[in-house]
Amino acid sequence: MPNTLINVSNRLPVTVEEDRVIRSSGGLVAALEGLPEGQYETKWIGWPGAAFPEESRRQEIARKLAEEHDCIAVFLSQEEATAFYEGFSNSSIWPLLHYLPSYLRYEPAWWQHYQNVNRTFAEKVLETVHEGDLVWVHDYQLMLLPAMLRAAAPNLKIGFFLHTPFPAYEIFRCHPRRRELVAGLLGADRIGFHAFGYLRHFCSSVQRLLDIETELTRIPSGGRSTALGVYPIGINAPKFEQTLDSKEFHRRREEFRLAHEGKRLVVSVERMDYTKGILRRLEAIDNFLSGSDKTDAIRFIFVSVPSREGIEEYQRLVKEVESRVGQLNGKYATLLNSPIHFIHGSIPFVDLCALYALADIALVTPLIDGMNLVAKEFIACQRENAGLLILSEFAGAAEELFNAILVNPYDSAAVAETLTDALALPTEEKRNRILPMRERVMRYDARHWARSFIDDLMSGPISDARTVEADIREVREQVRQAVSAGKRIALFLDYDGTLREIERDPWAARPTAGVETLLHRLGQQPNVDVIVISGRSQEEMEAFLGGHPFRLIAEHGASLRGPGKKEWERLDRNVNYAWKEELLTILRLYEQATPGSTIEEKHASIVWHYRKADEDFGAWKAKQLTEELSALTANYPIKVRHGKRMVEVTAAENNKGAAVARVLEQNNNYELALCAGDDLADESMFELSRPRLLTIKVGIGPTQARFRISDPATFRQFLDGTFTG
Repeated sequence: MPNTLINVSNRLPVTVEEDRVIRSSGGLVAALEGLPEGQYETKWIGWPGAAFPEESRRQEIARKLAEEHDCIAVFLSQEEATAFYEGFSNSSIWPLLHYLPSYLRYEPAWWQHYQNVNRTFAEKVLETVHEGDLVWVHDYQLMLLPAMLRAAAPNLKIGFFLHTPFPAYEIFRCHPRRRELVAGLLGADRIGFHAFGYLRHFCSSVQRLLDIETELTRIPSGGRSTALGVYPIGINAPKFEQTLDSKEFHRRREEFRLAHEGKRLVVSVERMDYTKGILRRLEAIDNFLSGSDKTDAIRFIFVSVPSREGIEEYQRLVKEVESRVGQLNGKYATLLNSPIHFIHGSIPFVDLCALYALADIALVTPLIDGMNLVAKEFIACQRENAGLLILSEFAGAAEELFNAILVNPYDSAAVAETLTDALALPTEEKRNRILPMRERVMRYDARHWARSFIDDLMSGPISDARTVEADIREVREQVRQAVSAGKRIALFLDYDGTLREIERDPWAARPTAGVETLLHRLGQQPNVDVIVISGRSQEEMEAFLGGHPFRLIAEHGASLRGPGKKEWERLDRNVNYAWKEELLTILRLYEQATPGSTIEEKHASIVWHYRKADEDFGAWKAKQLTEELSALTANYPIKVRHGKRMVEVTAAENNKGAAVARVLEQNNNYELALCAGDDLADESMFELSRPRLLTIKVGIGPTQARFRISDPATFRQFLDGTFTG
């Protein structure tokens, strides 16, 4: 029996009428219907599109949806639907995703409803799902759902696809619930985006908001990884081909040709939405018509589908557009022609295809759009004609449709000029532009999009060959065998980024209750010696870990507190630190030039931190500082390290590798040693060449360690399961 693909979206792909349920034929439905026969059964979970307060009516609709359409309804009250959909989703998240923070509205009550509705969806999914099923969550209305599902069902295979853009961090950070929203998505095994730019912005927001290191296509979090990928959605290609072959299409196209005979047609089709740039497009048309002496020979056809009519901004937009269309028609109309034909409503699919096929130009100029399938639909209908596509450079489709004429929708004069030039292009050039794009659009359709995402979701997250669970099991087995045999074991554990997550404020990284419990349990293990080795000062280590009877090594080996002792021993008594004062002057200059950076002066080192600075600017300044300090200290026994959001300068004699070697030489009866760390300073431990030494890198990045664990939480689980489980 094939596994089930459970598709979860805000709306079910149906329209519920009084006496019947009509199935949608949209691109997402077609995409999933195009999956290989017998590979998956599909079910849909979503809102049926209206509030049904009567329980008997809900039961009737739920039964009909389940039996006839494989749909599972999530019923919402009118208050829930309004606050969740029109409120939080479309009045606070939607504007930011589309780079329009001035449209952002937020009410705390909306957030409560958004959480509750996502929780209701999670409960419905968990009632439905079985082992081996896939769950594919769609779009910004359900950004919390992946994490909710992960918490309840850790082994569930979860995918998420964002059908909108994801904006730059500086925009997304405006949202009052920015952290919760991105954290919610990290419950997914794989997140898909239309374009690479959206993926890149998402990674940047995760880094800055959650303080998680990311790779280009992978984000480690909570002991697991979320894979990222780019999947440009396509159209329902078979449906378009079937329609273009129909008699009804040819009849309607001929009717339209006669109705618009002698006119060059420029079409624009979209939802009535402020992100679509309709008013700016009308401004461009005004510029075009004011400079043209052929206003009788051109007709602009706008099809604007009503959308979100309960939201004030959309109501205002409709009035503005209708008023502006009226003004322009009054200004440029003649006895033979009104230049703008405006339809505020939907038109039948066959009519849409006929309009596309007849048009000379499609003017698709959103201010920003996740993909914009109208551009692809127009191209699909250019089977016999040679129309031109004028496309906003801010639409996701602009990355794919390589022969489109790209414009900046904010530059109305340039759009008007482009329109003039496009109308003058010879037929052969237009054909050479459109045919290669049509071939791509028809090949990489919605079915290809769905198959690509699902295949990648099934293949699992991308990982380093050394991070596979089998390798970690190997380490665990070696250690357990040594423990069972009563052998002495040394654990050399870094603190920040290894035992404990890194915090923007270093003093905020005190041991949590979970870390304290783990350390206490490790301290109770016979024949296991714990040595915490850190770059922190001895005062900080005493404050954080002084209550444990462990050996503590501070400042990468500059000082040591023996097990069960209270006094610290300086190991750097013969080290000269005269260089500190001179180099401190340079660090002060960088502190002054980099807002958010600070200097920490320790006994054996000086550190320039940029945890609170802008990440990109801080990293750039850190690179400059590292190069400058390295050049100045090249002939001195001084080590310059560019670590995690800091640059540290210390004496070369003080390093963790030497400290570990010293402990092992003084206690040569250890039969197994394990070193774990996350930063460049820990590499000196990993480079040691000693028998029975296991090395573990915690986190991403190049390393000499033999093994790798994704993050501190997973490392703590490893220690707990290996030594105390």
